[in-house]
Amino acid sequence: MNRREKILALTIGLLVGGFALFFLARGAFLKPLRDRDKKIATAREQLDKIRAERRAYFNHEELVKGLARRIFSDEVDQASAKSGEILTRLILQSGLQESDFSRMPIAASRPGPTTNALEIGWSIQGDGKLADVVNLLFLLEESPYLHRIENLVLSAGDVPGEVRVHFRFLTLVLNPVPPEIEFIDLAPKYTLYSPERKIYDDLVARDILRPYIKRPPPGAAVASSQAAPVTPGAAPGPESLRVVSLSEWKGEPEVHVRDLANAKTLRFKPGDTLAGGTVVMIDYRPLVIPGNEILKSFSRVILKIGSEYWAVERGKTLADKHRLTPEQLPAELSKL
Repeated sequence: MNRREKILALTIGLLVGGFALFFLARGAFLKPLRDRDKKIATAREQLDKIRAERRAYFNHEELVKGLARRIFSDEVDQASAKSGEILTRLILQSGLQESDFSRMPIAASRPGPTTNALEIGWSIQGDGKLADVVNLLFLLEESPYLHRIENLVLSAGDVPGEVRVHFRFLTLVLNPVPPEIEFIDLAPKYTLYSPERKIYDDLVARDILRPYIKRPPPGAAVASSQAAPVTPGAAPGPESLRVVSLSEWKGEPEVHVRDLANAKTLRFKPGDTLAGGTVVMIDYRPLVIPGNEILKSFSRVILKIGSEYWAVERGKTLADKHRLTPEQLPAELSKL
C-alpha cells in the first residue's frame, strides 16, 4: 500500500469513526430529551384528564343542586307526606273524587348500588271521567317537583263514561343535600287553563276507551242498562255498597265502602265485620278481573267467611264478591 492509499484509508477511517461517534453522542444526548418529552406528554394528558374531570364534577354539582331544589324533602317521612298531600290536592283540582282513588305508599329503595339517594312513591288507582283523569295526568306530569310516572294503565271503568287509571308516582330523596339548598313550595309552570293542556282535548273528544256495545238486531227489545233506583234511608243491600278506596293511613290499611242508599262512606279495618265475614287484608297484586280476561284489577279486599276466603275488587259492590281458590290466595294467607 503506497502513501496515497494509506492517506485515503486513514481519511475513510476517520470519517467512519467520526460518524459513529456523532451518532453515539447524538443518541446519548437526545435520549434524555426524548424521555423528558414523553413525560411531559403524559403529564399533559393527565392534566387534561384532571381538567375534564373537574369540569364534569362542577357540571354534576350544578345538576345535583338543580335536582335538590326540586325534591320534596331530604327526609323520607316528610317527602312521603308532602308528596301524598300534593297528590290529594291535584286529584281534587282535576275534578275527581278523593274517595274514588286509592294511594298505596311504595317502600323506600335505592335506585343504584353506588348512590345515596332513596326512591319512594305512591301506587295510585282510581276511577273518573276521562277528561278529569287526563287533567290529573297532565298536572302530575307538569309538576315542578322531581318525579317520574311509570306503569300507566288506562282501561274502561265499571260505570259508563268513566275510565280506570293505575300508575306509580315516584320521586327521590337526596341525603345529604348541598347546605345552601332551601326547600320551598314550587309553583307549576302550566295549569289546566294553559294552551298546553288543550292539546289533549282531542283524546277526550274521541273517547277511545268507551266500551263497544254491539247494535241489537232489528225489532229486539233493548234491556235497560240503568240500575233500579235506590230508596234513600233504606237498609243498604250488598248491591248498594261499593268498595271505593283501598289505602293505608299511618301504616294501617283501610277499606272505604260507599253506601249508595244513604249517600255516606263507611270505613273498615282488618278484623271488622263486612259482607257477612271478617276483613282479613288488602291485596295489591295485579290480577285479572273475574269474568273479564282482558282487564286487570290492582287491589281488592279479602274477607274470611267461615273457612273460605272471598274477595271484592275495588270499584265493585259487595254483591260482586267472589271466592278465592287456594292458588289465588296471597302468600301471607296460603301459609296459614
